[in-house]
Amino acid sequence: MCLLPSAGQAQTLKAAAVETRRYAIEVAGLRVGTMTATRQPQAGTDVLYTLVSDVKVNFLLYHLKIYYQVSNRFRNGQLLLSTVEAHTNQGDFSSRTEWKGDHYDIVADQYKHHYRATETQPITYAVTNLFFGEPGAHRKAFAEYFGDYFSLNSTAAHTYQAQRDGREDEYQYANGQLVTIIKKNPLKNFIIRLLP
Repeated sequence: MCLLPSAGQAQTLKAAAVETRRYAIEVAGLRVGTMTATRQPQAGTDVLYTLVSDVKVNFLLYHLKIYYQVSNRFRNGQLLLSTVEAHTNQGDFSSRTEWKGDHYDIVADQYKHHYRATETQPITYAVTNLFFGEPGAHRKAFAEYFGDYFSLNSTAAHTYQAQRDGREDEYQYANGQLVTIIKKNPLKNFIIRLLP
């Protein structure tokens, strides 16, 4: 009697392990885009996280187009490689954080943000992780887009504030799921809501 799954069953088991969260992005009560977060187990202990955001806003003189994709590969709970591609009405931008065996090389070339650094401490928690459970004891999350960290503080039950260089986002959870993100903006807040 064979207890090993057949190739077809193994594919099904692997596909079943993929977790996807879909969100609507709203500004002033209007839906302006979507965000999709995915966590996918890979070979061994590798896990691939992706985050795709697509936003188009046209309010009178305010026009905004942003498409970005974050890909994070973790092994044994440590970030090995993070890439961010952003395509906007202001141009195309990218960020890359790569583990080189004893340090990370970090290069972030984003709109009005250029950052280069070397980080020797292993990165074990990133913004993409926030989509798949509350941060709990984590006090910082690697901000892939910027190439450095958001500080995390619990402000109420199941609510966390992420702050970095004057930016502030709020993450709200219910039943262990991220249900709402409020991206605070001087013009209008972006509200990101989990779709049913």
